[in-house]
Amino acid sequence: MDAGWYLRRLSRMGPREVGGRAGDAVRRRRWRSAVAESPRVTGARFTSPLPPGTVASVPPDAVKRLVAEADRLMAGRAEFFGVERDDLVDPDWWYDPKTGRRAPSGYAFDVPYRDEEAVGDVKQIWEPSRHQYLTVLAAAYAVTGDERYAERVAGHLRRWWAGNAPLRGVHWISGIELGIRLLSWVWIRRLLDGWPGAAGLFEENPVALHQIWHHQRWLAAFPSRGTSANNHVVAEAAGQFAAACAFDWFPSSARWRDEALRSLDRELRANTFGSGLNRELATEYHGLVLELGLAALAEADAAGVPVPDPVRLVLLRMTDALAAVVDERLRPPRQGDADDGHGLVVDGAGTDRWGSLLATGDAVFGRLPWWPETTGGDVRTPLLAALLRPAAPTASRPAERPSHFADAGLTLLRGPSGIWCRCDGGPHGFLAIAAHAHADALSVEVRHRGVDVLADPGTYCYHGQPEWRRYFRSTLGHNTLQWGDADQSVSGGPFLWTRHARSRVLVADVPGPDDTGTARWCAEHDGYPGVTHRRRVELTDAKRELRVVDEIGGAHGPVRLAFHLGPTVTAALTGGRAALGWTADGEDRTAVLDLPAGLSWRAHRGETDPPLGWYSAGFGRKEPATTLVGTGFTNGPTGFTTVLTFGD
Repeated sequence: MDAGWYLRRLSRMGPREVGGRAGDAVRRRRWRSAVAESPRVTGARFTSPLPPGTVASVPPDAVKRLVAEADRLMAGRAEFFGVERDDLVDPDWWYDPKTGRRAPSGYAFDVPYRDEEAVGDVKQIWEPSRHQYLTVLAAAYAVTGDERYAERVAGHLRRWWAGNAPLRGVHWISGIELGIRLLSWVWIRRLLDGWPGAAGLFEENPVALHQIWHHQRWLAAFPSRGTSANNHVVAEAAGQFAAACAFDWFPSSARWRDEALRSLDRELRANTFGSGLNRELATEYHGLVLELGLAALAEADAAGVPVPDPVRLVLLRMTDALAAVVDERLRPPRQGDADDGHGLVVDGAGTDRWGSLLATGDAVFGRLPWWPETTGGDVRTPLLAALLRPAAPTASRPAERPSHFADAGLTLLRGPSGIWCRCDGGPHGFLAIAAHAHADALSVEVRHRGVDVLADPGTYCYHGQPEWRRYFRSTLGHNTLQWGDADQSVSGGPFLWTRHARSRVLVADVPGPDDTGTARWCAEHDGYPGVTHRRRVELTDAKRELRVVDEIGGAHGPVRLAFHLGPTVTAALTGGRAALGWTADGEDRTAVLDLPAGLSWRAHRGETDPPLGWYSAGFGRKEPATTLVGTGFTNGPTGFTTVLTFGD
C-alpha cells in the first residue's frame, strides 16, 4: 500500500487503537530477534473426545459425501476459490497455483502479503493451511476407521510443522488464519482419537506442542483491534479458546482460555445487531461468525467451562435471524463481501452450509414453528450436538417469521407465489472502515422460487485485481441508482471506506406470510452531497408484480440505473422492455421487466474494459451475466418507475 493509504487508514482510527498498534509494532521488532522457547510439557492428555456412539449418528448420505470428498483429497485433488489443484498429496504450503508464484521466506511480519507480484494470491496460499481439508480427512477416518486417512493427516501436519517454524513466512501474519488453524487442530485430534498414533502426533510430540504454544502466544499478543475488530477477532478468540480448552497443557492455558472467553463474549455482542444479524451486513460473515461461535461453545461445554449467558443468547438470535432471511431453497441474501470462509469443515462437497447451520441450531436451541424445513443430513451437526449442552432459551424468540430488521435496515418482501425481495436500507457497514461493505445503498435483490432474477453480483476477489475489486463493490455493480458517475460511499482502499452513505428506512409495511396484499418499503440515503436518493418498492403478490420507484431530490445531474440479472436468466431487450426467461426444476419461467422510459437502456454481458455484466457465485469465480443499464438525467419529481411482472 502507498503512503496515502496508510494516512487514510490512520485517519479512521481512534487514539486507543493507534496506541495499541504502536505497541504491536514494538512487540514485532522485539520478537524478531529470537523465537521464544515453548515450555516443557509432560504427562499431557487429550480429555475431550467425542462421546461414544456419536459417529454412528451421522446420516448415511452425509457419510457418503464425506468419504467421496476424502478420497478425492487422498488422490491429491481439491478446489480452492475456483482453482483446481492436483498436488495435495505433497503440497507446497507457500505456493499459489493461480499466479505460479511462491511466497518469500523470512520474518513473518516482513512478508508483503498484499502484494500479489511479490507473494502471489495470498488467499490461495492461506486457504489450504487453515487445514480444513485435513479435518475432512480426519472425519473420514472417524466414520470409516480406515487408517489411510489418519496417516495422510499425520504426514501433512508433520510436514507443515517442519516447514512453517514459528514467526517464519506467510502463515504467521494474520490472526484469523492462526485462529481457524487452531480450531482445525483441535478437531483433528478429536476425530483421530481412536487411531493409535493420535497421542504421538499431538500431546506426545514436542514439535506439535511447540506449534500449538506459539500459535496461542501469537494470538494473545496480536489481537485484531479497533477498526479491525470484525469477524477476524471472533475467529482469533474462538480458536484461542478452543485450543486452551482442549489443549490445556501449558502454564498459560487457563489465562489464555479466560481472556479468549472474555473476548468472545464481548466481540460476539459487538459484531451482532440486537435482531441477530451480523453488523458487517455481509451474509457469509454471519455464517462464519455463527459457525465459530457454535464451535467455541461446544469446546466450553465439553470442557465444563461456564459460558456467560450473552454468548448463547447471541448465537440463538443469529440462528433465528438466519432462519428468517433464507429463501425457500435455504439461500440467504447475497449482501456485502463473501470469501467462502468457514469455521469448521467436516463435510463433503454438496452439503448445504445454511441447512447445516439451521440443523445445528435446531439441535442446540430447538426450531421454531415458522422455521423453514431442512432436508438432507450433515456430519457437523451430530458431532457438535454431541458436545453442546442444550439449554432452554432465557429470552423470548419471535412468534412469527420476521421480515423487517430495523437495526440492520434489512427488509424482506415475499409472498406465497415464491417472490422474495431483499431491500437494503441499513448502515453502510461495520466500524469506521466498513471493510466488507459494498456501495449498495437502497439496492434490491429479487428471487423467484430461490432463483436469482435481479441478483447481487457477489464479490469475486480481494487482493491483486483492483479493477475487479472496485467493480464488484461499486454502486454500478448493484441493483440501485448511481448519480454523477460516482459511488454512494467513498473508497479509500480495497477494505476501507472513508465516507459512508447514511440510509434510513421510511416505510416497512410487510403483510403476513400468507397475505397476498401489497407489501411496501421506502428508504433514502445521503451518499451524494446535495442529493437525496429515495426508493419505493411495492410487492403485490396477487398480481405477481414488483414495482420500484426511484426519486432524486436536490441537484440535477447524470444518473445510471442498473439491474443485474441472475446467471441463468436470459433477456431480450426491446426499447424499455426486457423479456426474461429461465428454467427451474425442469420448468420454463418468464417475467417482463418494464424499464423507465426516461432513460436509454443497453444490455451488457461479460465486458472487461471496464468490467460490467458479471456474476460471482463464489470467491475466485465469475461468469458472464446480463446487466441492464439505463443512462440519462434526473427528471424532477416524476422519478423513474420500474415494474417486474412474473409469468404464471
